[in-house]
Amino acid sequence: MTDFILGVIVDYMPKFKLKIFLPAAGLGERMRPITNHIPKPLLPILGRPLIELIIEKFSTVSSGKIGINLHYKADMVKEWIKNSAYAGRIELFPEDPILGTGGALKNAEAFLSEGNFLVHNSDIISDIDFSRLIETHLSHGNIATLATHDYIRYNNVVIDDNGCVIDVENSGTSTPNPDRIAKKVAYTGIAVYSPEIFNFVSKGVSHATVAWIAASKAGHRVQALDFTGCYWNDIGNPVSYASEVVNSLKKEGETVFMHPLSNDCMDTDLNGFAVIERDCVLGKGVQIRNCIVLPESKTEKNSHYENCIIGPDFKISLNESEVLGYSDKVGGVLIGIGGSDRKYYRVRRDDKTVVIMQCEHNDLDFLRHIEYTKFFSGCSIPVPELISIDPEKMRASFEDLGDVTLYSWLKCRRRNEDIEKMYRKVMDISVMLHTKATEYVSKCPTLINRAFDYEHFRWETNYFVERFVSGMRNIRIRNPSALEDEFHRIALKADSYPKTVMHRDFQSKNIMIHNWIPRLIDYQGARIGLPAYDVASILWDPYFRLEDGMRERLLAYYISEMRAKSNKFDERIFMESLLLCRLQRHMQALGAYGFLSSVKGKKYFLKHITEGLRLLKEDISLTKDKYPELNKLVMSL
Repeated sequence: MTDFILGVIVDYMPKFKLKIFLPAAGLGERMRPITNHIPKPLLPILGRPLIELIIEKFSTVSSGKIGINLHYKADMVKEWIKNSAYAGRIELFPEDPILGTGGALKNAEAFLSEGNFLVHNSDIISDIDFSRLIETHLSHGNIATLATHDYIRYNNVVIDDNGCVIDVENSGTSTPNPDRIAKKVAYTGIAVYSPEIFNFVSKGVSHATVAWIAASKAGHRVQALDFTGCYWNDIGNPVSYASEVVNSLKKEGETVFMHPLSNDCMDTDLNGFAVIERDCVLGKGVQIRNCIVLPESKTEKNSHYENCIIGPDFKISLNESEVLGYSDKVGGVLIGIGGSDRKYYRVRRDDKTVVIMQCEHNDLDFLRHIEYTKFFSGCSIPVPELISIDPEKMRASFEDLGDVTLYSWLKCRRRNEDIEKMYRKVMDISVMLHTKATEYVSKCPTLINRAFDYEHFRWETNYFVERFVSGMRNIRIRNPSALEDEFHRIALKADSYPKTVMHRDFQSKNIMIHNWIPRLIDYQGARIGLPAYDVASILWDPYFRLEDGMRERLLAYYISEMRAKSNKFDERIFMESLLLCRLQRHMQALGAYGFLSSVKGKKYFLKHITEGLRLLKEDISLTKDKYPELNKLVMSL
């Protein structure tokens, strides 16, 4: 791993040199029929097998070699290893019959006995800190250090007041004894061992838990290190697998994953959380909602799949609330991904579903959202229908528009003509905001009094410097007074142009596609400002890069529609303001990505920085003579 600092390449070597052993021989019986086709270690999580994710995490802390035992579908595991980036570090240990958690270690004793080593079940995903586990093991002189947590369903490891293991109930099954009163924890499937453990491991079929107890009785320290609160998932059955896939999508800030080695989905309707793995063939007219399509699977033409795992010759039905997460407080399934702190839940009422918006008690946008919904609806702007309001609980219910945003709709490879057609519909919404809503804005007192003016332009440029330039890139401004002067001139000029109603965050994640028709959401930040800001937000959107020719045609379409619907529209003034709005919007977006990833912990926004910077550099190059200091700063990022 390398980084580049002040012209010097710096190597970051992993901290440890421990080996790792990955048990991968199991039959995966609880995962059938999935494991009839794929061994558990190769179960894909957004295109990458479980075992690869584990090795990648291990490799950030240790450069040691990797041992893997084999039995079930060994040839498939070998094939993956041969083609992996880790092939040169891996040593294989075939088993026939399967030797169990203890016998597997004994079988690899010659490989593992050179020093301390890590064992990690190949069907476990967690954010457990390997460095803390290893450092504790080394500093305490333990013969074994087990990563454990308080998980009532699996609490069968009995520990004393010092956190040392003294017994294991129903050894080998992870089944607690409910009649026994003792301090108990659950083993996570992750441990560090000293080579002395082999004195207590039997040859042939045996369990590691038996070795723990024997070592403990012999006076060795077997420590249970508590990781309660860390994320942990045992991929032991189809539900836990589906839950992991959905969780991984959420971590990526996505609802759709489409493997590049599957056929296109331009004629497919993907809704909710949808994962299409490699070498899949999607039939024309297929509808998929909350589904995982496993490698080499096919879907039938014009068929409908919902809440299931689809395999080459099977379909496993799932409980939506188990996979997506159920809220007892609201009584629905949590939906939506984004930068907001508001929560959205899908709730069934009678024969249909509605969406509950739950706001924090200090959320000043709540009442504004309600007022704007009523106003925009009255202007025939396509927003979700407001069904009910509960101001005391800061809760409101809306029409359910499904789960497909323009951003997720574009995750499928679409025909250029279909993309342009959809964007024209989106541009129609912006025209309605900038004409009809503007004409009747006096009917919405809250909106008419909220201007996007000089102060807001300056807030956004300060946000860019504080959250992105300084906060994320750690760059010191060399000539702050000159940069401040340029920001002042940009804001002053922008504030001088004619204003209309503007959405203020008019981008692909805030457009829902419902029955192939775009609808507007997240409009509570609307203000009176530059229409060009909305146009810049959607046509120069870091979330989706439009083909240049298409963008030019869409811009021309917007201008022609504005001419037709407003006698106040001035194309020259609009085009003059557009470049300033593009600069401003790119800086705002980068500031937001810095804030949301660094402060809010939503790391998935980091992946959009590259495109945001590309757009900003492209546009500043067009105005570098007017804003030389900003140009120097941007080009240094």
